[in-house]
Amino acid sequence: MTTDSFFQPYDLAALVVFAAVVVGYTVLTDHSPLRHRTISAAMNRQRKSWMREALGRDLRMLDTGILQIMVSGMSIFASTSIVVIGGLIAGIAYNAELAREFSTVPMVGDNTPEAWSVKLGLLLLIFVYAFFKFAWSIRLAHYSAILVGALPQGDAARSDTAIRHAEAAARMSSLCGHHFNRGLRSNFFAVAAMGWMFGPWPFLAATVFVTLVLARREFGSNARKAVLSLP
Repeated sequence: MTTDSFFQPYDLAALVVFAAVVVGYTVLTDHSPLRHRTISAAMNRQRKSWMREALGRDLRMLDTGILQIMVSGMSIFASTSIVVIGGLIAGIAYNAELAREFSTVPMVGDNTPEAWSVKLGLLLLIFVYAFFKFAWSIRLAHYSAILVGALPQGDAARSDTAIRHAEAAARMSSLCGHHFNRGLRSNFFAVAAMGWMFGPWPFLAATVFVTLVLARREFGSNARKAVLSLP
């Protein structure tokens, strides 16, 4: 059976728009000049300040406590992604039964088993990507903890080598935040992909809504304004 036999042109168009929006938003926030105006960029600058302050502390329990909180949050998202992946695989295995039952929901059109599998496959792809991002961010958080633990102390903390060490720790922490942010962004776009279950138009509407929410939080949120108010 070909794709055209169980997908309408609007479905394919909505899928293309979704893919274009995901790629375009990623390029805009991570690779274009606008990336310097995001809340992520502002937090990266605060990470540099954090590591320079850590140089002046003989006891760094505060710093290790912050890293522990970061790892705990990332672990929750990674574990949740594994559970969701298992559920999606089960949903694809029982595509005929679930497609038939879901089609009885009001305002939902007919879903063939093949179409159902493709829609769940899209969600599966997103959550697998998110899991890899969360898992890698946990690894980077551990690397950050090691670099913080290796920061020079005493008189050695005032040397140029110590400053470079602090900058390396800040970069490692920024990489950790970058990959964790990618995983979170994937979860948001997964919510948009769920709209495809209800048809191409809800899919497009959910894609636009999620993108606007992400853009506002990245470029115009009160959290960003609070960070930018710092010297």
